[in-house]
Amino acid sequence: MTPATARLFCSCALLLAVGAASAQGLYRNVDANGRVTYTDRPPAANAQPAPVGRSGSGAGASAQLPFELRQIVQRYPVTLYTGDDCAPCATGRQLLQTRGIPFDERTVKSSEDIAALERLSGRNGLPLLTIGSQQLKGFSDAEWSQYLDAAGYPKSVQLPAGYRNPPAQPLVAQQAAPAVPAPVPAAVQAPPAAPPSDAPTPSNPAGIRF
Repeated sequence: MTPATARLFCSCALLLAVGAASAQGLYRNVDANGRVTYTDRPPAANAQPAPVGRSGSGAGASAQLPFELRQIVQRYPVTLYTGDDCAPCATGRQLLQTRGIPFDERTVKSSEDIAALERLSGRNGLPLLTIGSQQLKGFSDAEWSQYLDAAGYPKSVQLPAGYRNPPAQPLVAQQAAPAVPAPVPAAVQAPPAAPPSDAPTPSNPAGIRF
């Protein structure tokens, strides 16, 4: 066998081996840490996918996020602070939704909310966007996009179908009013006890018993 024939034989054998592996099929496995591996063994029947959803109470908060996006959300969570009748707030919200940015929204309405916003940002202007510890005061399409890019957020939607951000919540959690206790009824006056039979009475001054 000439060297050229030997090389051709090895190449054909390699192609056949690859073809056989492809014919058997490969299975994609994702462990609890989000690492992706490929194997020719099917996953166990009772294997459960690792949960990678957002925390929260929204309808889509438990939807699974891509591992890379989940890591970004954990490092640089995004929170949008908005108010009523605030056109820039609506524009900023639309920007986040268009890019598919998972975010929490806090509304500023009450005097307690305004005071908390001033303590947080040093001003009461809206909207306010936080990306991790970075604060962006007022809406600017270019500035917001620049910081989202720097944090590693994708430029286009990579959210799973059906994903929904948690519903907006007040900046200061509203505490339920304390329950008013029911009035305590006046104590019922017991009738005076009858005097003992041997106690003196007008008709029996000596208290003589028979």
